[in-house]
Amino acid sequence: MLEERRSMLYAISTPRTCISCPRSSRFHRRNLVSVRLCVRASLPDNGNGVKVEYTPWLIVGLGNPGTKYHGTRHNVGFEMIDRIAQVEGVLMNTIQSKALIGIGCIGEVPILLAKPQAYMNFSGESVGPLAAHYKIPLRHILLIYDEMNLPNGILRVQPKGGHGHHNGVKSVMDHLDGCREFPRLCIGNPPGTMDMKAFLLQKFSPTEREQIDASLEQGVEAMRTLILGGFTNKITRFNLGQKYKYHKV
Repeated sequence: MLEERRSMLYAISTPRTCISCPRSSRFHRRNLVSVRLCVRASLPDNGNGVKVEYTPWLIVGLGNPGTKYHGTRHNVGFEMIDRIAQVEGVLMNTIQSKALIGIGCIGEVPILLAKPQAYMNFSGESVGPLAAHYKIPLRHILLIYDEMNLPNGILRVQPKGGHGHHNGVKSVMDHLDGCREFPRLCIGNPPGTMDMKAFLLQKFSPTEREQIDASLEQGVEAMRTLILGGFTNKITRFNLGQKYKYHKV
């Protein structure tokens, strides 16, 4: 158990499980997808005898599979993954650990995008095995999901947290040995006084849909900022801007 827990906390490069990120500009983004499904990237010797290696990120959007749930409120995590894949040229074309996955890079940093296909309440059945198989450290698992305590379309990036009665997040935590120290990108989706289950399976109103579409674009930029720079003042400013973005002066 101790050894398994360590595998969640530290990234270990192995020859058969690495994300290869070609550095040459000759490669188009779609060519970054590796059929070897690797999770390691490195740059040539910098002249000082040191080779730079980048720790990969596992980026997971939560949702329910199938056309029945497409575009519903509970599936904004899936939508964010689709938008990231589109912008970064990542092909989502492989099934592994009950998830649809794609391999790519943000700058020089390798990423593994994932959409669990075992339904929301069992999302951890994909996240836990993927993190363990590719030796992804907890600090590099970014979970994207709807957050009912935020106004519609408001985003928040945080380094850790509880499950907040979100069954998908709870499942992920259960399959990460109960750990909560992994980043999240939360997308506001408040139910108001409506029954929660009925609300989550609804589609957005036209006004809400416009807000969500704008949030998806902003979410891609937040994700890039986090992956390339970590939790810096840029993330703090992003969260502050999101908090007041609907406030008119």
